[in-house]
Amino acid sequence: MKDTLSRIWAALIFFTRLPFWRLYQPPRHHYDSVVEYWPLAGWLTGGVMALTIWFGSIIFPPQIAVALAIVLRMLLTGALHEDGLADFFDGFGGGSDRERVLAIMKDSRIGTFGVLALLVHLLLLWLCLSALPPHVAALAILAADPYSKMLAGQIIQMMPYARTAATAKSGIVYRKINIRAGIMLFVEGILPLAPLLLLYNDVVRWDLLVFVPCVVFYFLYLYIWRRLRGYTGDCCGALCLILETVVLLTLNFQLSIFNVLP
Repeated sequence: MKDTLSRIWAALIFFTRLPFWRLYQPPRHHYDSVVEYWPLAGWLTGGVMALTIWFGSIIFPPQIAVALAIVLRMLLTGALHEDGLADFFDGFGGGSDRERVLAIMKDSRIGTFGVLALLVHLLLLWLCLSALPPHVAALAILAADPYSKMLAGQIIQMMPYARTAATAKSGIVYRKINIRAGIMLFVEGILPLAPLLLLYNDVVRWDLLVFVPCVVFYFLYLYIWRRLRGYTGDCCGALCLILETVVLLTLNFQLSIFNVLP
């Protein structure tokens, strides 16, 4: 139990900018398991976004509340995943071979593909959440954030790391997930979907909400494997944000079909 709690602390420290390290400093080797508890960080970031949308819409128009929630999450994470998204699109968009893709992704400068990817991502995220009633948007992001992180984390099981620990941006290579950790990862990612599905079970098909992102993930996995034969941290961050957007698009599609949206 003590070892598990230490690894959870490591995940919260790694995936957020909150000063958890002032409360506890995990051993260095515990950071190799942070992906196993990545959805728990999503509980925090998704929960903060949900509260901001829910209560912010009382004071501001819903569109402004959504924008504030997005900005607040980027502040909480230090735009960690957005940085990965930009590097991913710069690398895969501008690299002609494996070595060039890896070199571009490690470059701290942002290129045209990265800028466009960030703009499209932020616009889609804002539109998807703004199109929903505030209480639904709050439940949606609370569900989509951890679920997308759980699904994106599967990439470390499906292919090797594309670099070495010495050349990794963070200096960390994630360990493979064992059966116990895999079950915990699944529970962490799927549990926040429950409030949304229970409250809207008559209009939201859980199978579409769960499996459409899985299909998108599979095709992204095939693409990454073909180009890199391995994953990087940037791939994980990009997958997380892309899959989150897919969850929200799928939800918007279902609710619009049933005329639930205002």
